[in-house]
Amino acid sequence: MRRVRAWTAALARLMRRYRDPVVVQALRSAAAASIAYVVALRLSPEAAPLTAPLTALLVVQVTLYATLTNGIRRVNAVVAGVLVAIAFSQLVGLTWWSLALLIVASLAVGHLVRVDEYVPEVAISAMLVLGVTTVGDTAWARVVETLIGAVVGLGCNLLLPPPVWVDEAGESIEGLARRLRQLMLRIGEEAAGRTPVEQATQRLYEARRLDHDIVEVDAALRQAEDSLRLNPRVREGLLHRVVLRTGLDTLEICTVVLRVLARTFTDLTKARQPEPQFTPATGAAVEQLLSEIADAVVSFAVLVTSSVSASAESAESRLAAELRQAATTRDKLAQLLLEEVQRDARTWHLQGAVLTEVNRIIDEMDTEHRSRRLFEELDRNARAQRERMPRLTRLRESVSGSKPLGRISGRTGKDRD
Repeated sequence: MRRVRAWTAALARLMRRYRDPVVVQALRSAAAASIAYVVALRLSPEAAPLTAPLTALLVVQVTLYATLTNGIRRVNAVVAGVLVAIAFSQLVGLTWWSLALLIVASLAVGHLVRVDEYVPEVAISAMLVLGVTTVGDTAWARVVETLIGAVVGLGCNLLLPPPVWVDEAGESIEGLARRLRQLMLRIGEEAAGRTPVEQATQRLYEARRLDHDIVEVDAALRQAEDSLRLNPRVREGLLHRVVLRTGLDTLEICTVVLRVLARTFTDLTKARQPEPQFTPATGAAVEQLLSEIADAVVSFAVLVTSSVSASAESAESRLAAELRQAATTRDKLAQLLLEEVQRDARTWHLQGAVLTEVNRIIDEMDTEHRSRRLFEELDRNARAQRERMPRLTRLRESVSGSKPLGRISGRTGKDRD
């Protein structure tokens, strides 16, 4: 027993040291499969009860929420497959045509019991059970081993708690913001000079490629959201999820607007060839404005991913100051563009589009706009939860009492133990 405790403690220390998802998943899966096999050797009549470690391997996921949902679905899939096999063994036995019917029936039952990605497991369980002689003993052994694997997989998450992946999601969001900043700076620098059409088109392609970055950040954020669900180490998990999700939504809108802005600059370059896009004074204002907005984008990302109150307040103050400065530069640019249009109105629609697009980015990052959106999203989630589980919601409110959420900031990990 001492060796088991020492081994578990050593594994926990190793997992705390290495938080990489691949390393954490490998260690937890190996531990769960080994423990499940040892337990199944004592409880299952099979000589080599490999179903238990296989179930534990498939059930254990990076987050507690995923482990619970996968464990329930997998147990349902195996039990459904065993029942189908018992029915077929009593009626037709094993032949080539009964095997085909068994697979079709098992897949249909899998969809009926809603086991999602474990639908093939229903057919696999049915075939394995039907292919042996002592159907009854094998069916019972397979169900027992599956339950052992599912319980051990859940137990490993309780004894070796999965990490909360908020920091990794925050790093992804900040990385996206910094890539947005670099592209804005390049576009601003080129707007101040004489930019070839090919170079402006290249910036448009770079803006389009940011869509792939958003997909990767969204995947990291989904993992963080799952790690916050049903996690006893996190309080106000809903608030954390909404802060991160709405922050990514804002950056996604900024990315789309930046892509439109890059297209506008490309069209403006083509329309004004061989002249520069703007006069020197206007080009310098465009460069300054995009530089200020680029800094504000990074400050916004830091705000929504700040882990302590002091950092969040500092980031919010910095963001507000940068947005005020950007608004001042925008007004200056608007006056310069008006003077340009009065002198030459050929590209007035493109110059006006530039002003409209930078306005949209500034408005999206406005702190008042963000707070209002957070409240709306929290209200929507609360209403959806009350509609799904009205009794549980009333019980929770009666036990804990209704408390205001308080001031919403960019905190995502303040209440983590």
